Order: sequence, then structure tokens, then C-alpha cells
Amino acid sequence: MAGGGGGLGPPPPATEAMNANAISEIEVEGAAVAAHQAYRRPRRTPLTWVRGGGLSNLLFLAPMLFAFGAFSWYPIVRTGIMAFQHTNLVQAPTWVGFANFSAVWHDPQFPVAVKNTAYFAFLALIFGYPIPLVAAVLMSEVRKRRGLYSALAYLPVVIPPVVAVLLWKTFYDADSTGVFNTILGWVHLGPYPWLQSESWAMPSLVLESTWANAGATVIIYLAALTGVNADLYEAASVDGANLRQKVWHVTLPQLRGVLLVTLILQLIGTAQVFLEPYLFTSGGPANHTLTVLLLIYNYAFGNSLGGDYGKATALSLMLAAFLAVFSLIYLRATRGWSTE
Repeated sequence: MAGGGGGLGPPPPATEAMNANAISEIEVEGAAVAAHQAYRRPRRTPLTWVRGGGLSNLLFLAPMLFAFGAFSWYPIVRTGIMAFQHTNLVQAPTWVGFANFSAVWHDPQFPVAVKNTAYFAFLALIFGYPIPLVAAVLMSEVRKRRGLYSALAYLPVVIPPVVAVLLWKTFYDADSTGVFNTILGWVHLGPYPWLQSESWAMPSLVLESTWANAGATVIIYLAALTGVNADLYEAASVDGANLRQKVWHVTLPQLRGVLLVTLILQLIGTAQVFLEPYLFTSGGPANHTLTVLLLIYNYAFGNSLGGDYGKATALSLMLAAFLAVFSLIYLRATRGWSTE
């Protein structure tokens, strides 16, 4: 039997591995601490800022900052101040607090303008919102001369808005010799009073506005349609789906995000309609086409002796606040719809 010594044997391999790992961790931590101590962010001084190119960047941005400040930020701040003043930009302004907001709220024309603006937005939503989508889907199905059709659809957008309104004003001539009444007379309809009628005036404005603005939305939808997976249409065709079923079950779900964006943009745009009621009817007949922006214009420029810019800016802030709150609610309500 071999004699046993009193000394301990070598440590087991597991103990050696643990010791090596512990030493490695200590070395890594030590290296990290040393690197952190060695790297210290240099103190920022005006001299280091200039040497780092800060002055040249500021000079490069100066024209843009001046333009934004003079033509965007300053008018916004000035509007917020004028809303609490009584001023016509001629006499010295006087501080009136919330009196301008109260005067606008109790103005008999204010609810009329709100109702007419909502009516315009409703008609534009019913007639003007689906037309660009239908046109884009039909053009996407065309195999030849698609570019020509896209150019024709976008053509009304490039026509100056004032020219377009004046052109349509001649079309809306209430006489039997007017363009639209002549065409309708061929099928024994009319003549219609169009802009002179309280019931026909607002739909007439919506018709021209839809014609003038639909082209841009058509181009957006055409671009979005190129992103729809063609395999989905092929699968629908295999299942025997017709064009209407493809649009309803394939196209619309794929364009949901774009449709939500164009919807909120149209609602915001129609809430700020001004050009059509101003040039077509000046708010008539009997204030049936008076809109919120036209009322703001009347506050500011309706009096030849000097407008009430305090009431005009107060109503402008009220409209901006409403659109901001409405947009926030809309975006929160539809947050998950575009990704479902």
C-alpha cells in the first residue's frame, strides 16, 4: 500500500476555470474603469465651439432662421397677442382680454359660418373623397396611355385657382345660354340658378373644388397602389373575385393608412375653405356660403375704415385650436387602424 503524504494535491480543474473567469472579469472591469477615467469629454467653450464648425453652421442656417422667424414664428406670436387686443393696425391697440373671443362667440354670423363650413366639409367628404380613389383604381387597371390619363387628372391642379374659379363662374351662368344649362338643356333639364340659389350655391362650390383638387390625391393613390402586392390580386382572381371585390377586399385594406391620412388632410382643408366662397358668391346668397375663413376675412378687411383685427385673430385662434384638438383625437382614435 503506498504511503500517503501530509500535503494537499493540485486543485481540481473546475476550480481553476472559476479562478480564471474571475480574474478575467476583474481585468475587464479594471480596463473599463481605466478607459472611462482616461476618456473625459473636453470642456465646451465658445472657442472650441467655433473651432468645431459651430459658427459656420450658424451662418449657413441664418437665412432660413430669419425667413422662418420673420414669416412664420413672428406672425404666430403676433396673432396670439392681437387676439387679446382691440386694434385696426392704424390706431394704438388697447388690451381687452377675452372680449374678442366673447364678441365672436356671440356674433350671429358665427354659427352660420360654422354650419356652412361643416356643410361644405360634409359634401366634399361624400362626393370629393371617393372620386380620386375611384379614378386612381380605374387608371391603375388601364394598360395603355396611363401616363396620359394621370397628366389629364393632374391638369386642374396646375391651373391657377383664381383662373379656375373665374372659368367655372362663366360655366355657372344662370341664363339658359350658360355652359352647364346649355348642356342640360340638350336632355330637357334646367335651366338652374346655380350660384344664385340658396340650395344650389354650396353644392356648386363643392363641385368646382373637387374638380380643382382631386388630381393631387389621384397621384397619391396611384403611387400607393404600386405598393400593393400583385400576388394578392392573382389569388383573388383565382378565387373568382371581380373588380369590385378586389377593390373591397384587397385594395382598400392595403391602402388603409394612406386613406386615413388623406381623410384628415381633406377635413382640415375643407375647414379652411375660402377661395371658392370669396370669388364665387362673397358669402351669398343670404350668407348661405359664408364660411369661417370668409368671416375672418370680413372681420379684418370688410370695413373700409379699418377692420377689427382683434376679432379676426381671435377667430383664427379658435379655428386653429379646434383643428389641433380634432386632429389629436382623430390620430389617437385611428392609431391602430393602419396596422391591423
